[in-house]
Amino acid sequence: MQDRLLVNFYLYFRVSLTIFMSVEITLIILSSLVVFSYLFDLVAKQFKIPSVILLLLSGIGLHYLSDFFKFPTPDFAPILPLVGTIGLILIVLEGALELKIEKSNLSLIRRSSGSAFFILIITSVSLALFYYFFTGQDFRTILINAIPLGIISSAIAIPSARVLPAERKDFIVYESSLSDIFGVILFNFMLTNQVVNGNSFLRLGWQTILILIISGLFCLALLYLLKRITHHLKFFLIIAMLILIYAIGKHYHLPTLVIVLAFGLFLNNLHWINNPVFSRIFAYENFTKDLTQLTQLSGESAFIVRTFFFLIFGFTLNVESLFHLDILRNGLIIIVIIYLIRIIYQKIFVRSATIAEYFLAPRGLISILLFFSIPEDLKLKGLGDGLLFFVILATSVIMTLGFFTIKKKPAESAEQKAVDTPVQH
Repeated sequence: MQDRLLVNFYLYFRVSLTIFMSVEITLIILSSLVVFSYLFDLVAKQFKIPSVILLLLSGIGLHYLSDFFKFPTPDFAPILPLVGTIGLILIVLEGALELKIEKSNLSLIRRSSGSAFFILIITSVSLALFYYFFTGQDFRTILINAIPLGIISSAIAIPSARVLPAERKDFIVYESSLSDIFGVILFNFMLTNQVVNGNSFLRLGWQTILILIISGLFCLALLYLLKRITHHLKFFLIIAMLILIYAIGKHYHLPTLVIVLAFGLFLNNLHWINNPVFSRIFAYENFTKDLTQLTQLSGESAFIVRTFFFLIFGFTLNVESLFHLDILRNGLIIIVIIYLIRIIYQKIFVRSATIAEYFLAPRGLISILLFFSIPEDLKLKGLGDGLLFFVILATSVIMTLGFFTIKKKPAESAEQKAVDTPVQH
């Protein structure tokens, strides 16, 4: 009996130690990944290399390490859309909270909106025509498969645009955020309409009007909450409500990403509203401090979620599929279509665009989310994860090469030189 108790105690001790060590190892791995992601961000700023490339390669490396040491790993694929959706909301919010609308940049907003809309439409239709030549599927099916790769990823474009001058950075933030929104609207429109006719566009029209009304009411409600909540924990509540309204709208195929963008722009541009009734109900003394804290919290949260999303995506990829001849051929054609359309459009309609902007058209988080949202019966054969990864990686590398064309301003170089030069006594 005593021997059995000792054996049971020993077994209990071993199990407890294993669990304890597993928790410790998990914490070490997770915290190390965040630290490395921060270092990647520093490297990205210094050498103009998008941190997403380093994160993807790290995810792939972790996959091979786990296979080599035969570590048991869970299936991450089911949680990828969840992490990606939260990341998309936080990234769009982060970008919107940094944008100020002034009379001087209304022209920039119009040009970025036009660029986002027309490049998305032309690119998606061109990719659909390319898909048609080698699949022969109906137009609705091929367009649904083409739209995800027609969208510029704000998750990659917004952080990467920090190396650009202020005005050009704002253009990219608007363009990529609106590209996400227009892309989601177009994707849901094609997915929910078996036949596109006049009624389809009428439905889209009232849905757009409805979402704009909801956006206005929701922005006012959240601003009122910011004023009334005296508890020191309120910003995660605001973010949770944004995620909630996004999820509800997405369930009914409404473009609720508009609400996220509108809320960020609304908070950062309250100076446009001079109505005394509005000021009495919604204005309060600590608003600027709250806005700063919300901006910082959304930025840091977006950093964490983006880190784990691209690490998980890299971990779940089948790298061997990249070396298939079909994927290389189709991927290169898709890349040529994407950049040819972008360069021609910006040469004609966005003449202030720099060379770096011609190549700043990454595909990423939103492309992955929409690709995973395509029903199995509508997915085209030969357009799997390998092709998606090839396009994401190629557009990120091309964007990186484009950044090397950016030259420092003389004033900036002089200032940096003064900082680097020691004071002579």
